[in-house]
Amino acid sequence: MLRKPCVFCEIGNGRAPALLVLEERDHVAFLDHRPLLHGHVLLVPRRHVETFLELGPEEIGAVYGLAQRLARALETGLSADGSFLAVNTRISQSVPHFHIHIVPRWKNDGLFSPKLVWKRRPYASDAEAEEVAAKIRCALKREE
Repeated sequence: MLRKPCVFCEIGNGRAPALLVLEERDHVAFLDHRPLLHGHVLLVPRRHVETFLELGPEEIGAVYGLAQRLARALETGLSADGSFLAVNTRISQSVPHFHIHIVPRWKNDGLFSPKLVWKRRPYASDAEAEEVAAKIRCALKREE
């Protein structure tokens, strides 16, 4: 039986479209196409790794260093008050490729509630998504 290619591997190799905000030798970050809040970024290793549990200690340090840079860029570029980082391991992992969700947060953004039902908030248009991605890329460049 033929297996469908991993979409995150395809994005990392440039064979699938995504709004990239960061490209490193071993990692890429891009806007989630079904964001919890606008600016929601996914950070993935280019190498296929199914879960967090498969990463080596040096890989964990590298990926979380980039996650920190991205969280800072979300605050700077999007005027966010903070950020939320999340990693699923198998349960709720819709793509079986390790990824970190980096979600910008604003006071009273409604992300967490007593019943905690996360609603996806799509972009109104491709142009709006590109504008958000451009702000994040610009903040990352200023940080270099």
